[in-house]
Amino acid sequence: MDAARLKQSWSVVAGHGDQVPLYFYSTLFLAHPETRQMFPTNMAGQRDRLVTALGHIVSNVDQVDQLVGFLQDLGADHRKFAVRAEHYPAVGEALVATLQHFLAEQWTDELAADWTAAYGLVAQVMMEAAQAAEAVNPPWWVAEIVAHERRAFDVAVLTVRPQYLLPFTPGQSIGVSHPSVRSWRYYSPANAPRADGTLELHVRAAPGGAVSSRLVYGSAVGDRVHLAAPVGDRLGLWSAGSSDLLLLVAGTGWAPVKALVEQVAAEGSRRRVDLYVGARSRSEFYDSDAIDKLASSYPWLTVTYVVGADVHRPGEFVQAVDRALADGDWRSRHVFVCGSDEMVSHAVQTLAQAGYHAGQVHHEGLGAQWYGPAWRTAVPQSAAGDTSGGGHR
Repeated sequence: MDAARLKQSWSVVAGHGDQVPLYFYSTLFLAHPETRQMFPTNMAGQRDRLVTALGHIVSNVDQVDQLVGFLQDLGADHRKFAVRAEHYPAVGEALVATLQHFLAEQWTDELAADWTAAYGLVAQVMMEAAQAAEAVNPPWWVAEIVAHERRAFDVAVLTVRPQYLLPFTPGQSIGVSHPSVRSWRYYSPANAPRADGTLELHVRAAPGGAVSSRLVYGSAVGDRVHLAAPVGDRLGLWSAGSSDLLLLVAGTGWAPVKALVEQVAAEGSRRRVDLYVGARSRSEFYDSDAIDKLASSYPWLTVTYVVGADVHRPGEFVQAVDRALADGDWRSRHVFVCGSDEMVSHAVQTLAQAGYHAGQVHHEGLGAQWYGPAWRTAVPQSAAGDTSGGGHR
């Protein structure tokens, strides 16, 4: 298997843009119509994920150590789409047909052998990981919505109760899907693990978001949703050791940080925690009652609300990080940042310029990669796409 040859041929194919996934899925569904039900009705996002995932795999085909973990996560995660071992050959056939189509006269027997061997290894790792995951977690948990509160026109806070305990740690994200929508989106529970196993989800309806819109506008108490295994470790409190914390949040990015605050309370440590909550206007502080209750309950927690827009200063917008740095020097603390891509990017750049080192600044990777935060670390930041805040879509 010639890694250089694989990379060069993929660069040619990827140059055809959206035509590549369109041809691939058309080929797959025509030859194997039974696979269509595993995919969402709207395939636009799925097409982007295919090209991004293939690009990452091919780019790292000669760095096996980096690639294996990514493929194992991907294989275990694909169980929630009801992917089984017998589906992998069908995907391989469609992939080879797609490559042959776009490479045209550049397609050779050697390339065919390279790609067949490469896909065989990818499929083997993913299938073995899926099989191993069966002994640990189910493909998904069924959960009942036990509370549903609309906090704003496009924001709802849901409490769901899984039929079986779903273990997670604060800062992780879980996959959520409504049975009527063949799509998954990731949300960070806004609570530390509870004795009753319930999870609090903060959902903002994203434009065109089938899952988020259904959860906000089309769900009610008593409805069932599906939950997938937790992923991600970038926002875990363990990464901060016993240090004091500075928390910078905006929008539904507050959800995982709320869980971290609850964890600090549960651990009974002597940490000092300063929380800056940003929003464009006061009406966007959708969970202020809970924030104020936490602040009044714990003397080690200080809360500052940051309203970005000021009628007296048109054209200026102040973010949480700007206000925090104006208030003091936090370089002895670990900083957790969660919000939209724009908010996180601005905060990280501002902190770096102020002398904060990368090891003390914690945030999810930028962009709506694949299915959730578990694989964001595998993709260069330049490949990041749009996100609506902390993996909450």
